[in-house]
Amino acid sequence: MLTVDYARLGVRPGDRLLDLGCGFGRHAFQAARLGAEVVAFDAGADEVRAVRDTFGAMADAGELDAERARVGAVRGDALRLPFPDGAFDRVIASEVLEHIPADQVAIDELARVLRPGGTMAVTVPRCGPEFVNWALSDEYHDVPGGHVRIYRRSQLVGRLESAGMVATAHAHAHGLHAPYWWLRCLVGTTNEDHPAVAAYHRLLVWDITKAPKLTRWTDRVLNPLVGKSLVVYLAKPSPDGPPIAPLSGARSIVPRAAASEVAPGEGGPGTPQRRASTVGSGG
Repeated sequence: MLTVDYARLGVRPGDRLLDLGCGFGRHAFQAARLGAEVVAFDAGADEVRAVRDTFGAMADAGELDAERARVGAVRGDALRLPFPDGAFDRVIASEVLEHIPADQVAIDELARVLRPGGTMAVTVPRCGPEFVNWALSDEYHDVPGGHVRIYRRSQLVGRLESAGMVATAHAHAHGLHAPYWWLRCLVGTTNEDHPAVAAYHRLLVWDITKAPKLTRWTDRVLNPLVGKSLVVYLAKPSPDGPPIAPLSGARSIVPRAAASEVAPGEGGPGTPQRRASTVGSGG
């Protein structure tokens, strides 16, 4: 499931978009389908390789124009992004900051590579459901590459705004997924064969692949209550642009549901030429 609402982010054909901490590419793929020039960025070699392969498969299947699409995957360090200032029109950082000890450095880098007038979407685990996970299981977070903090919305917004961003709206997503993780924490996070876990997983797969009205309605009802993810939408002020309405005057929105290649429970731990690497070749 996609966590970010691309309409709210303002993604348009030809936009240069960075997906930081792309994982196995769920947000990068959708942005590419919408015609954006996409750089999927991650520290993991396996993730970057898989995203490159999928971009190539998408081109072979006709989902992307192999001659015109400008997409790629780059492996690197979120604390030292290899891109010039203002290189991107849109930035997504989904479920990644909670893995980074020096998160303010990463946030400053995200703001640096976003052009003035550009927009950003940052998602992290929501504090309430995440507190439950931590209380139920040390194994959930106390692992190499695991979650190192729990964000309150005010804390996350404060850190983003200290980097020069303006928060414009927020949302909660994946209400059906929070109880799934509570269940996994109760029975053991690696015990995926537990009957209850397996049954819940089948429900989530059905929801993703079929998007039935029942589960879509249930998810929308649960999102404000126990949505697993917090999404904050931001803009980078431009001296020549119109004033930006801050979060205090914005209305919270709920992102549209959309299917993707990611399975339930999965998530995230240059130069212009490098950014615009061709399909399947990476950057």
